[in-house]
Amino acid sequence: MLDKIDRELLQKFEYGLNPQKPETSAIPAQIIGYGEMSTIFVIKVPGQESLAYKRLPIFQTTEEMDKYERLFHEYGKLLGEIGLNTPPFDVVRVKPREGNLVMYNVQARLDGRSIGNKLIQTLSDDGVMTLFRMILAELDKVFTYNESGSGIKIGIDGQISNWAAADYKGNFKIGTDTKLCYIDTSTPLMKRDGIEQINPELFMRSAPSFLRWLIRLTFLNEVMTRYYNFRRVVMDLIANFYKEQRPEFIPALIAEANRFFAGEGKKFNISPITEKEIRDYYREDAMIWRLYLGLRRLDRFIHLRLLNKPYVYILPG
Repeated sequence: MLDKIDRELLQKFEYGLNPQKPETSAIPAQIIGYGEMSTIFVIKVPGQESLAYKRLPIFQTTEEMDKYERLFHEYGKLLGEIGLNTPPFDVVRVKPREGNLVMYNVQARLDGRSIGNKLIQTLSDDGVMTLFRMILAELDKVFTYNESGSGIKIGIDGQISNWAAADYKGNFKIGTDTKLCYIDTSTPLMKRDGIEQINPELFMRSAPSFLRWLIRLTFLNEVMTRYYNFRRVVMDLIANFYKEQRPEFIPALIAEANRFFAGEGKKFNISPITEKEIRDYYREDAMIWRLYLGLRRLDRFIHLRLLNKPYVYILPG
């Protein structure tokens, strides 16, 4: 848990926020990261730049917020119990000026150079492979727990940008003593007795209204289930190396993943991954997210320019 969140400052920040250009808000923000669905930023106030924020303007009732908050803390606790490290984190409710109710996911900020997608640009070839093997070992903890018969299954987004070296310093070299952190704590995917605990409609709130029926029909179930499938999570992780402009590692990563699944991960009975699968997976995934973001930008244009209505979401780059 975090003990240095200035909740009054966060409320003031929300009231003065410019979602289209957060850096020009009454209290300015600095974007430090993008995801497919959200933007990560710091608030540019002395003493507050050690915290990273993710804004969630997706709730319509306090009951929805209550359920999300309970699930958020349960998910974080479970990650710790099965052996994953996470930075200190919390959630904070604020009153929005207009639109949906808002919660902020707040997390202790790590050195930007320690995040996985940055590390693979600076580590040696052996270091990149060591990082990949360490992530496989962390994922193994999750999916071993999911097979334990507890009735609870945890979903995890294992993409490279969701991992960080918590003990990163200058001249960093990765090794078996490196403390690896999982940093995507804001999406508490969890099934209890086969039933998804988070309301998938929450993710639909930021989608263009004219597109929601299509997403429900063709896309939502696939997105909500892929993070419970060990093979799909590893495929997504490997495909990230296309996104991060390091495709030269992909053959070695596939070979290492298949070695893992044939050895330590044999209990999962996972079939080998092929390079064609990774290539096809990335092309389809990239096309879907490009289209989705383009339609969200169109939706923002419609709100702001044609309907003269506020658009409350911060769009990723």
